[in-house]
Amino acid sequence: MVALKVFGQPASTDVARVLTCLFEKNLEFQLIRIDTFKGEHRIPEFLRLQDPAGRVTFKDGKLTLVDSRYICRHISEKYPDEGNKTLFGTGILERALVEQWLQSEALTFEPPSSTLVFHLAFAAPLGFHPDRSLIEKNEKKLARVLDTYEWRLGENEYLAGDEFTLADLSHLPNAHYLVPKTERGRKLFTARKNVDRWWKAISSRPSWKQVVQMQCEHPGQLEKLNV
Repeated sequence: MVALKVFGQPASTDVARVLTCLFEKNLEFQLIRIDTFKGEHRIPEFLRLQDPAGRVTFKDGKLTLVDSRYICRHISEKYPDEGNKTLFGTGILERALVEQWLQSEALTFEPPSSTLVFHLAFAAPLGFHPDRSLIEKNEKKLARVLDTYEWRLGENEYLAGDEFTLADLSHLPNAHYLVPKTERGRKLFTARKNVDRWWKAISSRPSWKQVVQMQCEHPGQLEKLNV
């Protein structure tokens, strides 16, 4: 019996984050696809503007977790010797740096990028009018965040140092809906040399490519709504 189970759709940013972590750690798991657009879940989840395809539930034996970043921390701490051994840092200082940039992603990158993902990539196909004022406001917010990243990535290959870690991994789901899929989102990244180099490096990892392939093979309810 497989102990690790992920409930959700690969198109979900939360689910994609967890799946990427599991692939980085080379762990066996079972994905149970659930439709959070059914019934009472549809409107509240949709209007969150943070994850239009639904959140994630993770089970490790009897333990159940629902926060994708905490799930990634749990996986990395419980299985330190599996797969990518540097994913959560290998010492106290490295761990602290990973945590610092994980917090940056959650508090400063996630809010504006999620709003832009919705209004640039999903609003029109789902029958909503993109809010231009919100787009411009959050473009400015995200630009300031990426300016900080540009400086940091001029000193290191990755955000927490010279190794790919959870700090980088956590950015992949939202950035994926902005960079390859929207012109305005792509320009925010390509206009910054170091950020552009970093994005190309992290998005070309085999773990993330596996997740993107899963999204293409099983696009989930979000894409079905566009038919």
